[in-house]
Amino acid sequence: MSSILSRARIRSRAVPRPGDIHLRGWLDPAVVTLALFAMASGFGQYGAVSSLGDVAKAFGHMTHGTTIADEAGLSGTELGVGLAIIRLASLGGLPLAGLADRFGRRTMLLAICTVGLALTVVAAGSPGFWWFVVIFAIGRPPLSATNALSQVGAAEETGTRDRAKAIGLVAAGYAVGSGITALLHGLAASALGFRGIFALAAVPLLGVILLRNRLVETDRFTVAAASADHPTPVLGAVRRPYLRRLLVVCLLAFAVSVVTGPANSFVFIYAQNILHLPGVDTSLMVVGAGGVGLVGLLAGRWLADHVGRRVTGAGATAGLAIAAVIAYSGSHLGLYAGYELAALSGGCFAPAAGALANELFPTSVRASVAGWYVAAGVVGAIVGLVVFGAVADVGHRFAVGGAVTFLPMLLACGLYFLVPETKGRELEELWPAGVAGVAGTGGVAGVAGAGGVAGVAGAGDLRGDDRP
Repeated sequence: MSSILSRARIRSRAVPRPGDIHLRGWLDPAVVTLALFAMASGFGQYGAVSSLGDVAKAFGHMTHGTTIADEAGLSGTELGVGLAIIRLASLGGLPLAGLADRFGRRTMLLAICTVGLALTVVAAGSPGFWWFVVIFAIGRPPLSATNALSQVGAAEETGTRDRAKAIGLVAAGYAVGSGITALLHGLAASALGFRGIFALAAVPLLGVILLRNRLVETDRFTVAAASADHPTPVLGAVRRPYLRRLLVVCLLAFAVSVVTGPANSFVFIYAQNILHLPGVDTSLMVVGAGGVGLVGLLAGRWLADHVGRRVTGAGATAGLAIAAVIAYSGSHLGLYAGYELAALSGGCFAPAAGALANELFPTSVRASVAGWYVAAGVVGAIVGLVVFGAVADVGHRFAVGGAVTFLPMLLACGLYFLVPETKGRELEELWPAGVAGVAGTGGVAGVAGAGGVAGVAGAGDLRGDDRP
């Protein structure tokens, strides 16, 4: 009993009260540090995508035939299955992200980002294609969870006026990391090869080590962790009031990833091995997408704050599907146009969907929610990769694979309007102190939330379709 009272006294002295929570601007060093962690994650994860053509050439056998296997070195099915395995491994990001609700955002970010980048470096020494798939797959879950937790941290560090901007900054960090990998491949592939590019993951790994003291724990998590009714997250447990939105959100995450999974994963092998686009042209395409993506982030942030998270998310999702169809239509111009439109749509999507994902759940389970978002996206990406690769193999045409895989996902845009709007609300307005424990044990996928306790929470615009 005395030890319990002692721990309670220590906690009461060390933990800030809800009213003492310190909110930061979106350019605060703490938020910028989170964006840098996301950048490191992007560099590590995107290497398999940007270097896929070289990986196929190194481990496959190219001829002068007309099939995908002849032109790329490995068949579309082999490539699709390999990428699907890597994506499937990202399911491991679910428990890793969920642990941040127990041990803190800072502790988990440092641990998982370090491990993920270290394994990426190890993948540079792969002796064969399936060795490469296995090693990279093991490192994928920590990197996926790093990106998810960076957005969680950004949401918790900021107020409603800065939240979409902060999440957009983290998304930009991830995009920059991914773009650096693609740019290096386009300009120096002949000199570095895929092994050299993967070995360069040692640079962001060193950066993570140097930045460790700049990464701070959020006050919101500190308060929630000290709450007497703070629940223990249980993998997969979702109370009945959340079930309806859980299903909606899973479908949204699934649909978006059915598009982005194959569209992003095959784009460089399509450009280099099928359309035979020069490396310089690929690099220019990536650089141009960086500028277009920045415009998309700025537009998405403004639209999310002024028009709403739902409308912006729905429009951006439609843009992603249309862009993917255009990119794989079969011409150089189509690839350029589709790639830039995808960058614009992805930029618009990130602030709106990221803000919505974090605003609709209490702090005590927010990291677990991020993990479920990753898991739902993984399933969608795997389905997209397998379907896209298999259809493209049958007809030897990526355009057919794109149309069959991407166009049906336009139907998912209407699902955004089955979840409530949260723009202009602080997290404490949506989830007042003392309600976090009612929110359940933390397992929901992604973009929306636990409106079933709205009557308890007192959050007016969360009432309605999910009333218990």
